[in-house]
Amino acid sequence: EAWQISLSQYTTRVFCIPPAQGIAQRMVGCYLYICAIAPPPDEVQGAKAERFGARVFPVFQNYDELWEKWLVKFKALGKEMDELKIPTELPEFISEEEVLPAPKGYYVSYDIIEGFDRLVNMMFKGWQYHFEMLNLSYLAYLMFVDVARGLFPGISESSIGKMVAGANVAMFRPEEELCQLARKAFSQNSVADILKGDGSANEKIEQLESLKDGKNWLEHFNNVKSPWFYVSCGSGWYHHEGSWITNLDIPFGYIKSYLEQLDNGETIERSLDKIEKERDEIVAEYRALIKTDEDKKTFEDTYNNIRSIYRYAEDHLFWVEHWFHTIWYAKVREFGQLLVNCDMLDEVDDIFMFNRYEIPELLTEVSTGWALGVDIPMRSEHYKATVAKRRKILEAAKKWNPDPALGIPPEEVAEPFTVMLWGITTDRVQDWLKGVDAVAGADVSEIKGFASSAGSAEGPAKVLKLLKDIVDVQPGDILVCASTNPSWAPIFTKIKAAVTDIGGLTSHAAIVCREYGIPSVTGTGIATSAIKTGDTIRVDGDTGEVTIINRAA
Repeated sequence: EAWQISLSQYTTRVFCIPPAQGIAQRMVGCYLYICAIAPPPDEVQGAKAERFGARVFPVFQNYDELWEKWLVKFKALGKEMDELKIPTELPEFISEEEVLPAPKGYYVSYDIIEGFDRLVNMMFKGWQYHFEMLNLSYLAYLMFVDVARGLFPGISESSIGKMVAGANVAMFRPEEELCQLARKAFSQNSVADILKGDGSANEKIEQLESLKDGKNWLEHFNNVKSPWFYVSCGSGWYHHEGSWITNLDIPFGYIKSYLEQLDNGETIERSLDKIEKERDEIVAEYRALIKTDEDKKTFEDTYNNIRSIYRYAEDHLFWVEHWFHTIWYAKVREFGQLLVNCDMLDEVDDIFMFNRYEIPELLTEVSTGWALGVDIPMRSEHYKATVAKRRKILEAAKKWNPDPALGIPPEEVAEPFTVMLWGITTDRVQDWLKGVDAVAGADVSEIKGFASSAGSAEGPAKVLKLLKDIVDVQPGDILVCASTNPSWAPIFTKIKAAVTDIGGLTSHAAIVCREYGIPSVTGTGIATSAIKTGDTIRVDGDTGEVTIINRAA
């Protein structure tokens, strides 16, 4: 709900992007389908065009200042959420301090109802902030692509991608902190030996606390946990993914892998200097081809716009979907604990089986029962039965193979997210439909997508459909998945290339592959269906082609 409203309003009502409307949502069998709404009538586009330039270009020109202001207010919102007091039990009697010398006037029965409303409102506000400049970051890329293609006919998507690579952004910071921790441990054999062991994170911490060097390493470790370990183990969209801060075995596992790479003389950090050098060289090459001063100005203006605001795509990602959502899930679980303590639910995470309209019903019943006195009958069994039923439905949905798309593709797709983030264009949908037919009726040997990150690679495919399988990715694998998650950054020093079903030129997979200098083809639509783990495939990040060379036995 929150992102549907916010994303759409910035496109339609705030920045007034002329041909674009919002993104509609539909739920079918526990799966969320999204669709870009068709462009508005010409007169509406004209009215939006009158406002567009005056609202959009000042954001491009003042991005650095606006980003600093955004970060201050967003951190303040996260702090407010983190400090929200949520009762986890209801007292037998109100304390005298709240009654004498004068009654407080409202009590815990009100606090829990107000607390949940405040929590939900903060989440909605966070997502209002989320899209403050995100639509424009994708729009700036789209505008630069249009200019580049006009000035340099035949320029590849991967060449355009190289021009904007080399970003020092927050989403890479957690992985960079792990690299520093691994380097620090590597210089201290006793610490490295413990971290390369097979114990749990807690067992390793206990062992490290017994060593002087270990205590020193743990001090560094504890200093970076907040905020940089507030990163989801997946996308940040689901409560069950967990995060590094709640599951330290994940970052400890990455550190162990880094130490093994260092033992082998390998580099564990991305080569930012090399990427920046290649970026500057390719920009200079294409800039030299421009003939007129007018074209040079157009190129410089659009290039400067994308270079300034491009960072927002990965900067906001850490602070919203990871840091902020980690706090949110922890707070929701506090309400879950309250409901467990009141015997309304069996498990804390059962609260996630209810939507935001239903949870106030449970909390109101708890407040009412507490206020009425003792031995008050409650509908606990009804809520517990609802949880059991919905868990069965979700399990069935996991086994169902839903249609990849519904309805008729629109004649024109102009919404920036649809094109740049998800990689959905009318032409691409037609390619997908041909591919789906091929997968259903015959063997597929070649798949096409966006040439999102330059270079080519050949190797064994690792098809990743479940989050837990990320630990099975081996050095030299080619990652094939629906879409990549930011928390997977540590494996990008292992893999040769990445292929995704979903994603355009500014998807996370495209950005992270450019930043790590590995080939990527995104938005193929059918890669995870057509390719099997163990197949030998070739990925061409310059042409957007993925070739299946040999099928696994």
